[in-house]
Amino acid sequence: MTTPKPGSILLGSAKPVELRDWYRKTLAPDHEGEGPIDLGGFRVAIEHRLDVGTKNNEPGRMILNFHVDDFDAAEAQLRAAGVDWLVPAEDRPAGRFATFVDPDGNYLQIIQFNRHS
Repeated sequence: MTTPKPGSILLGSAKPVELRDWYRKTLAPDHEGEGPIDLGGFRVAIEHRLDVGTKNNEPGRMILNFHVDDFDAAEAQLRAAGVDWLVPAEDRPAGRFATFVDPDGNYLQIIQFNRHS
């Protein structure tokens, strides 16, 4: 059996326009259009859903991780975009991590793994 490769995620939102704008501003400032946002080959689709609240009540169930080669540059870009940090940059045994929150309350992380991890 072939191992499936994740290619996208669907984020359901009560406020999809605002959430899409935040993802564009924060992670893909050059993205244009209304379709999925391409984040280096991984796509984020955002759609209006009636079965979700305005805030994610269990944001730790799924965390969207972004692996970066230059942690300081990624952190600076996110700071410039004005993200809300849940956990500021910290060194862990596996590498450097920082967790931030989108407007719907979902958690996202930037990670720069150590070379030996």
